[in-house]
Amino acid sequence: RLSAAGDRLLGGLARRGRWCPDGDAETALGSRLVEAGAVHPQPSVPSADKRGEVTVVVPVRDDAEGLRGLLEDLEGSGVRAVIVVDDGSRDGAAVERLVSSAGGLSLRHATARGPAAARNAGLELVDSPLVAFVDSDVRCPQGWLDPLLGHLEQPDVAAAAPRVRSARDSGFLAAHERLSGPLDLGPTAARVSPLSRVSYVPSAAILVRTAQLRSLGGFDESLRVGEDVDLVWRIVESAAMVRYEPASEVVHRTRPSLTRWVRQRYDYGTSAAALDERHPGAAAPVAVSPWSALAWTAICSGHPLSGVAVAAGTALALSRKLQGVPPKRVLALAAEGHLGAARQLTRAVIRPWWPLALGASVFSRRARRLTLAALVAEVATTRGGPADRALGLLEDLGYSSGVWVGALRSRRPGALLPRLRRWP
Repeated sequence: RLSAAGDRLLGGLARRGRWCPDGDAETALGSRLVEAGAVHPQPSVPSADKRGEVTVVVPVRDDAEGLRGLLEDLEGSGVRAVIVVDDGSRDGAAVERLVSSAGGLSLRHATARGPAAARNAGLELVDSPLVAFVDSDVRCPQGWLDPLLGHLEQPDVAAAAPRVRSARDSGFLAAHERLSGPLDLGPTAARVSPLSRVSYVPSAAILVRTAQLRSLGGFDESLRVGEDVDLVWRIVESAAMVRYEPASEVVHRTRPSLTRWVRQRYDYGTSAAALDERHPGAAAPVAVSPWSALAWTAICSGHPLSGVAVAAGTALALSRKLQGVPPKRVLALAAEGHLGAARQLTRAVIRPWWPLALGASVFSRRARRLTLAALVAEVATTRGGPADRALGLLEDLGYSSGVWVGALRSRRPGALLPRLRRWP
């Protein structure tokens, strides 16, 4: 709840669309709203010499051509240094020649130790307060660092990441990636936090405070996939802030074949169990209110009146908690919560829970109807044409297969179980 003064301040923000806090009260309210994800700070414009406080670390393996393009982008960018870590490329000499001609520093692992180990090796040589990790298959347009540097002007921000757009390559995969690439987290700024709208940012491109990263021990080298998600969540757990800033954009290359594209999604899925082990509950496929779970369970099991009664009870409980809020608005809030839970549950049936749904459909007519309804809803809400809908289902199949394999290997089912949020 806001005080009368806070209400006036927020009203001024709504009228102007921009807010420059003036005084301790406005600054305190602004900080609370930023922490809650209700408003998003516009990054300040850094001074020209701020780029000199950044060292760029690039892990690479068998991608000399991609590295060539990235080094061209970084030339003349004003960063302090570029460190390239060759993680066991077959033609290490080609990588070394490219880095030498670009004036960078190169390291080489004789055998592949994974991207986390490569980034950590580069981190050891960083002598600047900020380090940017950029993958070799990424292109960085001029000025991409500036919005991220602006966010790190704030002492409570430990990391910031740009929007990662898919390259305008030819082919149906590239077209689908431009529409719904897994690394593209959308056009809206966000505070990054598990189970929120933007729950992670990829290490394809990310700017981090060097001291903060070292204090956390760098990337977890035991993870070959998901090491970037783990790092972001550890930063958040340390009470520092991670910002997603789409005003900064980089471009990521699409996998060259359908097989490698599906394999990438499968690999992403296998990391869910390891992430659940390190961050219990944060990798849950569904995070809903217990009331919503109870209401939809009753409806789907053939007791719609009971489900509606539970939903109505939540609206009543919410009206008591939000005294003074108009009843229509309370009812709308309760309905939005239950519909949001339905979207999560429908998505989970098609993605991580499809083996269970398929098995239940063999024996139950109701399960078949519910699974078919979930499939129709998923296809209907997928952006693009028929090819994009088919690729979306294939993507879900690859990812969820990885989740199940990871859960069975580790004997940790947390990444398959719903997380029930607090009672209202």
